[in-house]
Amino acid sequence: MSDESSLTIGVLACAAGVGRETVRFYEREGLLPEPPRSASGYRRYPPDSVARLRFIRRAQGLGFTLEEIRDLLALRVDEVVACAAVESRARQKLESVRQKLTELRRLKRALERLVAACAAREPTSDCPILEEIEER
Repeated sequence: MSDESSLTIGVLACAAGVGRETVRFYEREGLLPEPPRSASGYRRYPPDSVARLRFIRRAQGLGFTLEEIRDLLALRVDEVVACAAVESRARQKLESVRQKLTELRRLKRALERLVAACAAREPTSDCPILEEIEER
């Protein structure tokens, strides 16, 4: 890879819409391959690193963990693995999201009850939210 076709960390970060520390973090986590370095020691990333970083960010936005993203990246380059493997992981993530939504709805109802109880109390009385937490 020539230096003309490679990207510095700053150019890569800007093109992908992330910070330099994010690029370094993904590199440490194994999500972004360690790039070759120039004679002066600067990282020189291949142009396809921009797409890889964008993939990572989009996957995070969909709720995938870094470990899950690492697996997806491995599947992405494996020509033998069928799309069904990726679909399976997406279905697992969807089920996880559904479970979290159910739990969040339950938590929302509980907090709404506590806030309503708080509004009914006199200013000098004990806080019903703290009382509820202590009792549990």
